[in-house]
Amino acid sequence: MISTALSTKLGLRVPIIQAPMAGGPSSQELVAACSAAGALGCFGFAYTQPADMEKQAAWVRERTQAPFLINLFTSPQPGEITNQRAALDAVAHFYAELGLGAPQPVQPPYAPDLEAQLATVERIRPRAFTTHLADLPRERVKKFQSLGMLVGGAATTVAEAKHLESAGFDFVIAQGGEAGGHRGTWMGDPYDALTGTLALTRLVARAVRIPVVAAGGIMDGAGIAAVLALGAQAAQLGTAFLPCPESGASQVHKDALLATEEDDTRITEKFSGKPARGLANRFIREMADAPQLAFPAQSSITSKLRVASAKAGKPDCVALWAGQAAALSRKLPAAELIRTLEQETIAALRAGAALVKE
Repeated sequence: MISTALSTKLGLRVPIIQAPMAGGPSSQELVAACSAAGALGCFGFAYTQPADMEKQAAWVRERTQAPFLINLFTSPQPGEITNQRAALDAVAHFYAELGLGAPQPVQPPYAPDLEAQLATVERIRPRAFTTHLADLPRERVKKFQSLGMLVGGAATTVAEAKHLESAGFDFVIAQGGEAGGHRGTWMGDPYDALTGTLALTRLVARAVRIPVVAAGGIMDGAGIAAVLALGAQAAQLGTAFLPCPESGASQVHKDALLATEEDDTRITEKFSGKPARGLANRFIREMADAPQLAFPAQSSITSKLRVASAKAGKPDCVALWAGQAAALSRKLPAAELIRTLEQETIAALRAGAALVKE
């Protein structure tokens, strides 16, 4: 058994967190399976309406009393975007190829109402709540904590981690440059915040007093052992869970992960309007220099493409979010993957201890 102060506080058997992945991958089935297996299952509810948030949380609680986490994108939305023609024209040929007709202008709101989502979190009362792409007002942090939740936030720099600590957060997620999906940067340029996971974990662990969770490019027990040795109290894995049968990722996405043999990821803004890392495909390559709408409006014009491309069994326009170690992906049920990760971590920690000679 492996335990840390944070994993014990969260009620986990192992210091492993299934990363919240918005847009479907962190399905209710995956969350329930991970939590029941002793890790922390996490909902990525950034694009989920409040009613469905409550429905999915209730579904999990009907199957396990184990703790789970809810994550939201807490960045502000833009107002109405009037000049959309260039961005729409840039994706028009993809629309035509998939039989979707011509892309139409999108109107706000481009995502669910954040205040309504936060109020829903208060009603659900998960064991933990985390922010991405921004922080949270101190008053809200205190309110969540008064309801029995631990509050964490993503940080891609030491400055962000220190800010979260000063705002009263309970823990910080050090998201390294290897991480798949959206960069969590919210203070400064995301392209200036690509410090690798190992370096960032150590820097943040030395800079703050609250517990640190390491995220980015961690796929097996050796990676978990490495970040624990650097001062992290848990490891957050996203890509590793995508091929699981319980995952809500499309089959095209799962197949692409299992087929990759080396790092073939790129950071792109063209799916959502913010930098995110995924496997390189035709859409990422052809859209590299194309105009785009602000986040998250860009996602509103690409969502139909992603769905249609996945249904057609074509990876061309699917957002194949993945970390840089995607080539280590394996197809295992979530519970079996967690048991395997635990065994690998123990073996790695013992191997490291065996190197020490008296």
